Amino acid sequence: MNIAIFVNHPKCSIQSVNGIIRSLPDHKFKIFTKHSVEDNFFSDVDLVCFPGGLGDSDSFDTVLKHNKHHIKEFVARGKPYLGICMGAYWADKLYFDILDRTRVVQYIKQPKTCTRRPHAKLIDVIWNGEKQQMFFYDGCTYLEGDFSIVAFYLKTLYPMAIIQDNVGLIGCHPEADQHWFNSYSYTRDFWHGGKQYQLLNEFVERLTK
Repeated sequence: MNIAIFVNHPKCSIQSVNGIIRSLPDHKFKIFTKHSVEDNFFSDVDLVCFPGGLGDSDSFDTVLKHNKHHIKEFVARGKPYLGICMGAYWADKLYFDILDRTRVVQYIKQPKTCTRRPHAKLIDVIWNGEKQQMFFYDGCTYLEGDFSIVAFYLKTLYPMAIIQDNVGLIGCHPEADQHWFNSYSYTRDFWHGGKQYQLLNEFVERLTK
């Protein structure tokens, strides 16, 4: 499968891109940036991916002004969209507007959440019925509309990873590499050993069926 993946460091970071590529070793990747792509760039692409990173989702208008229409046309043709963290926020109606009635919102601002701070941490989720400690950095949840829940935040039951038709969104970071965990004293002992890469693989398989 050919995957077009967006890079605009640090908003859609090289670290997240590298983690996604490492997580999905059986696929081929085409990199694109904020610069205009050729009209036929997506002609051989099976899935478009927007990773996570540091920054404000409102940077969307600046970094996607040249390629927004290409992405919307790609998804309108029924092709899959994978968004992780920042990329998930951008599926919302304020940005790509590719969801049916569902809103993508900050998890930390919802009622009774288990954290109110956006900084990097591990957060408990249930993914396909199993508990995981997953890397979180101001990730999202989803309100309203109809979608399949693949994972949810354990303490609140808010959805964390969903699939709605050909759009798959993940609020946390299953692609997080070991150096993400080693960057903080409170996470370095909890590296998943690459097991969460398989979760991302299974998510992509389900999204592209």
